[in-house]
Amino acid sequence: MTEGSTFVPEPSSYASDEGALLVGIDLGTSRSAIAGVNGIRKMIESYVGWPKDPVALRHVKKNIVFGTEALENRLSLWLFRPLERGVLKQSLGEETGADPNMSDNEAARELIRHLVHSAEPRRDQKVYGVIGVPAQASVKSKQALIDVAKDSMDAMMLVSQPFAVAYGLSMLDGSVVVDIGAGTIDLCRMHGTMPGEDDQMSLPVAGDCVDRRFEELLRERYPEAQFTITMLKKIKESHGFVTGEVERVKATFPSAGKPTEYDVTEELKTACECVLNDVNDALHELIASFDPEFQEKLRGNIILSGGGSQTVGLASRIKQGLEDLGGANVHAIEEPLYAGANGALRLAVDMPEEYWQRLS
Repeated sequence: MTEGSTFVPEPSSYASDEGALLVGIDLGTSRSAIAGVNGIRKMIESYVGWPKDPVALRHVKKNIVFGTEALENRLSLWLFRPLERGVLKQSLGEETGADPNMSDNEAARELIRHLVHSAEPRRDQKVYGVIGVPAQASVKSKQALIDVAKDSMDAMMLVSQPFAVAYGLSMLDGSVVVDIGAGTIDLCRMHGTMPGEDDQMSLPVAGDCVDRRFEELLRERYPEAQFTITMLKKIKESHGFVTGEVERVKATFPSAGKPTEYDVTEELKTACECVLNDVNDALHELIASFDPEFQEKLRGNIILSGGGSQTVGLASRIKQGLEDLGGANVHAIEEPLYAGANGALRLAVDMPEEYWQRLS
């Protein structure tokens, strides 16, 4: 399998329930993706919303709204982004004035149900799913995820997100995966066997932190400008960079209601750079604490995945930060947004029945 290719495996004796639909899910703070053994792949923004009142229901014409549609209609909705740092939040809807039956747990339940439905299981077909979670997710966080997924799946496995990426790319020996999401940056070193706790790290400084830093810098420089974190996220995803000569990045924001153009180049670069020190420190620790005979092999294959890996110049800056270890080979994969779901699907196909947790 080559990098960036879609993994569509042949059905196999993965479990006793022959004919079950196997899916791999990357349940992300910002975006969630699903890949099915039937070849279907879908991705949505990780937002769930319920209409606030009868007028809102008439407007959106749905009892529950997901993804970009929910974000675009957020003024009409009780809007939830149920995952924080890659795991379930624990806040209740009543904290924002919503119906107390609406919570981040319920939003996550509906998000998973929506993802599984989008993979088009046949009527009464069982669903077996592998879900990627942050590398150091707690037992409590994992159990909470199992509890909300059990209404949508018949059996499941939880694996670390960077391990799923490595598995999907067949990079199982002598590599380090750095999965850069919105909630966490997760790292995993691979050495030909299942990674242990010492092989994995999870950093809380990730895409959301970049967005908040971008906001702080712009409010400091342009206090009169009116913008939201959603507007800034779109700018970052389209133009984020950390090195090299780039075209000036201009953005139009209202100022006292009047559309005004602002130069946001330096603020955007500074915000994107805020993850570099943490990533380089984590890579130093994972490499330097490994068997000295194989450290060079790890340095020669550092893989960046996740939405944040698309930041222009990121691979070269990380490589520069590892020069004191003797240099490194750092590269971003071709299809970062589906890599976790593809790898989770491959694990679903390959894992024998004893690895599955039955939910029904």
